[in-house]
Amino acid sequence: MLALRIKEAVRKGATLVVADPRKIWLTKLAKRHLQLRPGTDVWLLNAMMHTILEEGLQDDEYIRETTDDFEVVREIVTRYPPEEAEKVTGVPAEDIRATAREYARERHAGIFYTLGITEHACGVDNIWSLSNLVLMTGHLGYESTGLNALRGQNNVQGLNDSGANPSYLPGYQPVDDPETRRKFAEAWGVEVPERPGYRLDQMISGLHDGRIKALYLIGENPAQTEPNARHVEEGLEGLDFLMSQDIFLNDSTRRYADVVLPASSFAEKDGTFTNTERRISRVRAAAPLPGKAKVDREIVILMAKALGANWPEYPDAESVWNELADLSPNWYGIRYDRIEENGMQWPCTDLDHPGTPYLHAPRPALPTGRGRFFPVEFQPPIEEPDSEYPFVLTTGRTLYHYNSANMTMREPGVTDKQQAPFFEIHAEDAGALGIADREVARLVSRRGALEAEAHYSERVYPGLVWMALHFADQKVNWLTHDVGDPLIGTPEYKVSAVRVEPR
Repeated sequence: MLALRIKEAVRKGATLVVADPRKIWLTKLAKRHLQLRPGTDVWLLNAMMHTILEEGLQDDEYIRETTDDFEVVREIVTRYPPEEAEKVTGVPAEDIRATAREYARERHAGIFYTLGITEHACGVDNIWSLSNLVLMTGHLGYESTGLNALRGQNNVQGLNDSGANPSYLPGYQPVDDPETRRKFAEAWGVEVPERPGYRLDQMISGLHDGRIKALYLIGENPAQTEPNARHVEEGLEGLDFLMSQDIFLNDSTRRYADVVLPASSFAEKDGTFTNTERRISRVRAAAPLPGKAKVDREIVILMAKALGANWPEYPDAESVWNELADLSPNWYGIRYDRIEENGMQWPCTDLDHPGTPYLHAPRPALPTGRGRFFPVEFQPPIEEPDSEYPFVLTTGRTLYHYNSANMTMREPGVTDKQQAPFFEIHAEDAGALGIADREVARLVSRRGALEAEAHYSERVYPGLVWMALHFADQKVNWLTHDVGDPLIGTPEYKVSAVRVEPR
């Protein structure tokens, strides 16, 4: 859906530059494709900032009035000239310079990123680098600018807003803040723990070291979606108890669950969705619940009561939303009667507030009101190709399927388009290996192997292999490694070393 908006902007005269190791459909509309090697984003971005500073294109007034720690970043990026960046990233130095100039000089310039930036062991560094670029050029705090994270599913934003993060209570209020804990303790009538919960990567390691003996999955399929999947499967197998709440059986629940509770789909319940632009919209049930299925809210409440918690009934989705809004200042002004027809964007701090179309105006929304530069040095990928595993494997999604394809693989209209597992490989590489187009071949990494059709593709360059995560019978995550970002644990799905073999 966002791509449609991007296409519309290009038709109206906007300049589009795509930075991606693989040619994507939007590349056809782009003025320039920066086809960088996976895991070299920091080199590319620092080289762009090198050019901006070298040519005096930075926004000195914005830097002086609204930011801190700029000089440290200035010193670091001087060591990243585009000519050296070309050797590391594979992107021509002149393309780096041209993109830097265009971005710095254009008043209305936005950056849009997704998992290709975050799914690295240096994912946080990548985001900090993008943030440095935005602050350096003053592209923050007004319309059609900023650093824009494109969420992968339709309510990921709402999920995080509501507190599905181990370090935050609803509304991004830190769990380690005593005043925040006191407020929620009074509202909920319980003591709120001061220690953050486990991140997902910590949960997976906890399956193996005895910290986690039971797991409650809601709409998740870790045996397919988590990296180093054989290791994950061993952990799930060793659990004392696994319960799943879902609308279909998936690979994890079918093989490992002790109990499966039938849940409700989006079309069978009321509530809200919050999209990637922070717009909160109403969702209304369009179909009755099938069989023994229940609304997710009811299942969770029944579980809490069965475990001895004295939870209120929460008779409808609106009552849940009102509690969240009452306890979260940025959502306080958004109530169902205000989003009956059209959605509203948070922050919305009181009942007369119109909502916020774009963030950080007139200053970055930080406690100091100032944006902070953060110095970033390049760190190479955890695993790089060698003589035994000479290819780089990177992963992603296709247009036709949705995440682990547990829903879309059931739809004939989709599977007619794409059902068999496949990977993309450059014809030059496949030909040298004696593998014909559409022939089944093997991908092998240090963690596992799979078989899938080898599709000759000009989308990848020689030495790069790409595969989607949608195929449960031949999981690409058997191949990926589970070393992640040291700060937040996000795994490096985008760079794994593999070899390709005829079957």
